Amino acid sequence: MLFIISFLLKFDTELYSNILFVITYVIVGYDIVSKAIRNIFKGKVFDENFLMTVATIGAFFIGEFEEAVAVMLFYQIGELFQNYAVDKSRKSIAALMNIRPDYANVYRDEEIEKVDPDEVNIGEIILVKPGEKIPLDGVIVEGESMLNTAALTGEAIPRKVTINDKVLSGCINNTGTLKIKVSKEFGESTVSKILDLVEHAGARKSKSENFISKFAKIYTPIVVMLALLLAIIPPLVIKDATFSDWLYRALSFLVVSCPCALVISIPLSFFGGIGAASKIGVLVKGSNYLEALANTEIVVCDKTGTLTEGVFKVQEIDAIGYSDNDLLRYASYAESFSNHPISLSLKKEYGKEINDKLVSRTEEISGKGVKAKVAGKNVLVGNEKLIREYDVEFKKSEKVGTIVYVAIDGKFAGTILIADKIKDDAYKAVKLFKKNNIKKIVMLTGDHENISKAVAKELSLDEYHAELLPQDKVYWVEKLMMQKSSGGKLIFIGDGVNDAPVLALSDIGVAMGGVGSDAAMEAADVVIMTDEPSKIASSIQISKKTIRIVRQNIIFSIAVKIIVLILSALGLTSMWTAVFADVGVSVLATINAFRILKIKNSADSKTKNLLSSK
Repeated sequence: MLFIISFLLKFDTELYSNILFVITYVIVGYDIVSKAIRNIFKGKVFDENFLMTVATIGAFFIGEFEEAVAVMLFYQIGELFQNYAVDKSRKSIAALMNIRPDYANVYRDEEIEKVDPDEVNIGEIILVKPGEKIPLDGVIVEGESMLNTAALTGEAIPRKVTINDKVLSGCINNTGTLKIKVSKEFGESTVSKILDLVEHAGARKSKSENFISKFAKIYTPIVVMLALLLAIIPPLVIKDATFSDWLYRALSFLVVSCPCALVISIPLSFFGGIGAASKIGVLVKGSNYLEALANTEIVVCDKTGTLTEGVFKVQEIDAIGYSDNDLLRYASYAESFSNHPISLSLKKEYGKEINDKLVSRTEEISGKGVKAKVAGKNVLVGNEKLIREYDVEFKKSEKVGTIVYVAIDGKFAGTILIADKIKDDAYKAVKLFKKNNIKKIVMLTGDHENISKAVAKELSLDEYHAELLPQDKVYWVEKLMMQKSSGGKLIFIGDGVNDAPVLALSDIGVAMGGVGSDAAMEAADVVIMTDEPSKIASSIQISKKTIRIVRQNIIFSIAVKIIVLILSALGLTSMWTAVFADVGVSVLATINAFRILKIKNSADSKTKNLLSSK
């Protein structure tokens, strides 16, 4: 308002107008000038604050009061736009900061105490009421509810939980009251680790950001010297040249030369990309990793827990002469005294209480299975070797997985297939990876050859290697690293403790945040909170769009500046043009960077189109 009044008064009383211009300048430019002075004393002379201060104060000295104020005013308006864009891109990341719980209701001496989550010990029981955040990781011992996991996973659909289910800190309890036995101290909890990742996400700069920082340090002193030479030399060597005219050109040159558009918009672009990734439940630990994702050529995946659900359970029952339920009941009773994973899977699928009195003469045959008497019948439950040992005629199953053969009173009664299930999202992930022109998708696993081969074939993977130990995975990742181009990157996606070495070795290590181990999350560069590998394909799309926008901003900013710098030196532009070349370009570059946050809908629509085409 003061600037407009000052500008209008200029045509009436120039003295009062100039006084108002100075007052306006002090109001709008005080913080810029003070920053410039402070930075000079700190040894940081050549920054945008210094350029703005010198250019505007110089304009006052040559009598261009309105232009001096205009430069500072529009520069501040540009800063306002940039701050707004930063705040918007920060929201999706800062929203994660809101997952930090303020308190925990813990049972102590048969009473409930409201304490800081840091003060709760492993094994203690906490109470979480509807509407409260779960303060610590644990296992439900009483109650059931619907959990809002959006803060961790980005998924809007609530998840139902009940007794014995694991729950993660940071989720919001929507409906029922829950009693939870704490399994991790707050410092080791999911919410604490996420907060730590977010707080340090900006520490690792991308190559583009490092380039711009180095560029600005060299570029700014050079243009200041050029501006100084522009103001001094021409009036001395050119006939009839006036000092005020060339000083004006030099000041315009200074305003244009400010590298704000590059220094602000490039980091903002990467920050926006990290924010866009966090919206879909992917935490990127630094902009250098976001930049690297765009150059992914090879994707290497673990199998169990990454491409498959990681749950060993009954998938199919083929009974002969009995109902499926009866076959499962006999098998579960025979296995009732065993703690082998196969036995546990059978009993879990049966889901009913087992009457021990109906089971007798139980004998566990190492490496083959069990033999028992169940309700007066002789039951054999085990692998092919067990059935052959007792000369039972049977039909061999060709299905992929762990086949449990069952014989009752010497006759073959059927098979039960126990296997891990391929994630529905794994199909989507492979399709999207190929859509993103990934050259090779490889699976490395410690599982059996036949199971691994079937999974690789089902998902149309390019390559797989089975029955691997952790050191074998390292060997294959090192070998695959040699197959990528010099600028290409290799991603490894895993979830287990044994994946930590290859996560650290690969160009970009990706860990599953929901089912993944702490070691894997620590070693990884990217964490998927939803345990959906397709989110990495979406993150690659985000990365590629981020790099496109960064390149657009670099080319646009430098091109405009070079053109206007030349025109300013030739005296063909005014300081108003210089203002546009600085502030205008900064605002346009910032608005362009702001587009990155809109990528979620784009990625989702691409996914939907891809699946519908399938």
